[in-house]
Amino acid sequence: MSRPINILFIGDINGRPGVNLVSTVLKQYVQKYAADLVIANGENVTEGKGISEEDAKTLFEMGVHVITTGNHLWDRWQAKTMLSKERNILRPLNYPRENPGNGIVVYDLKEKGRVGIVNIQGRTYMQTIDDPFKAADWAVSKLVNDTKVIFIDMHAEATAEKMALAWHLDGRISALVGTHTHIPTSDARILPGGTAYITDVGMTGPYDSVIGMKKEIAIKRFLFQTPYKFEMAEHDVRFCGVFIQVDADTGKATKIEQVIFPEFSRG
Repeated sequence: MSRPINILFIGDINGRPGVNLVSTVLKQYVQKYAADLVIANGENVTEGKGISEEDAKTLFEMGVHVITTGNHLWDRWQAKTMLSKERNILRPLNYPRENPGNGIVVYDLKEKGRVGIVNIQGRTYMQTIDDPFKAADWAVSKLVNDTKVIFIDMHAEATAEKMALAWHLDGRISALVGTHTHIPTSDARILPGGTAYITDVGMTGPYDSVIGMKKEIAIKRFLFQTPYKFEMAEHDVRFCGVFIQVDADTGKATKIEQVIFPEFSRG
């Protein structure tokens, strides 16, 4: 008999609007999916740029077990201290190893088993950090000694880079979910080797915006090609996530379901 592990992943939580919605709806989704493990991308939790120690504590108290991040983590230099003492807040593994923090953790679910979680960042149109493919290969080679259930948050700009890494790892990991672009894609599926995949989970935050920023500010940036101060939007807040069920004995995904609340109007 297979042993299912139910994983709920929350897409990029953006600012106080995103945090407030998570606090309102997380419990109902944990109950709906009987979630054993809750993972959230938190690189934009604090005012849309980075994550403070206080906001990380808030997410943990809500029921999030592991927080993944991305490039905006470093917008708050205080994060370095936080990363050095909190193993369940990950930074992308493929930043140079001299940086503080971890990009990989094994979370112990007791009788349910263990889950390896990896945070990887893409390089296309982003910082020229270490090779995400080689970093992912290394992480998988280490984790297979501890668990067959391996989950990767691929924080990347280019859809092709996310897809390529998923195909590269298909059958060797349980799931790869994309973050960073803040726009939910409709391609949630299980690849032939048993790896659950979605190109981008989407943003948990205000959609009356340009990827979380007040529309007026974003438009000025494009019109005038000069910097304008980032200002968080506040309205049309939505929860975007994905539910993935994995067979603990094989490490293969058996279900993937996209979660968007409230759903977008179809016209």
